[in-house]
Amino acid sequence: MTMPPPQAQTPPQAHQAPQQPQSQQQGWNGPVGQYASPIPVRTPGLGDAVASEWTKIRSVRSTMWTLGVMIVLLIGIGLLTAFAVSVSDAPMDDTPVLSLGFFGVLLGSICVITLGVLTIASEYGTGMIRTTLTACPSRARMLIAKSIVFFLLAFTITTVTTGVVGVLQTAMLDGATPDTGFWVRSTVGVGLYVATLGLLSLALGTVIRHSAGAITIMIAVVLLPLVLAMFMFSPTLAGVQEALFEYSIPNQLGAMYDTSVTVSGPTGWEPLWIILGVTAVAMAGAFASLDRRDV
Repeated sequence: MTMPPPQAQTPPQAHQAPQQPQSQQQGWNGPVGQYASPIPVRTPGLGDAVASEWTKIRSVRSTMWTLGVMIVLLIGIGLLTAFAVSVSDAPMDDTPVLSLGFFGVLLGSICVITLGVLTIASEYGTGMIRTTLTACPSRARMLIAKSIVFFLLAFTITTVTTGVVGVLQTAMLDGATPDTGFWVRSTVGVGLYVATLGLLSLALGTVIRHSAGAITIMIAVVLLPLVLAMFMFSPTLAGVQEALFEYSIPNQLGAMYDTSVTVSGPTGWEPLWIILGVTAVAMAGAFASLDRRDV
């Protein structure tokens, strides 16, 4: 009886790799697993830029020093002026008591000018502007956020301080009782004027990109027209001299207090509209410069 030949048996594979789950078979061609962040992803807007600029402006020492010195000047000079008038027994007649706050505001505006320039020019000096624009690529949004934060801060500090000085001067002196319109103009109006002047400084700092240079130019803009007008003795320059007197920043600021050095020129709220127009042009130039130039 013939036996059938034995069937060939396939040798078992000694080192057969185990089957891997589907989620672990991608290797270098893709992620092994997927992670979903619980934090919602959204596009940052103007509110985020404003929050960032507010954090920066209240974190640096320059803000504390400049605004602190401005408050000391406004209160100190305002009270010293009122005290000197009360000691001298000079008749106030129809002179508004609040007009004595002009001297402190004029010097305090230099502090606001300085802070306005440093708000953006200091970032160019340290190179921080690159980090700012990396976090906020929209240059227009960055400049708008800086302008909003700085303007509101300068306006609030100036308005509150001038209001406090006005109340103290009124209590110290017996003069003409200011009406409501004059109170609003010498506090809110002056606060708007000084904050807008600081915004003009911020625009110039954006264009110049150098702190010392921009501050020097702004101080010259504030004081130089009045100084030049004082030394124009030639009759042929009488018209230029009058225009420099009328439209110099100290005279416009004095007009807000009804103490302008000329009988003609801007009065009432007109100086505020003038500085707003000039600042609008300067801000347009700052936007164009920031958009076209590299950092």
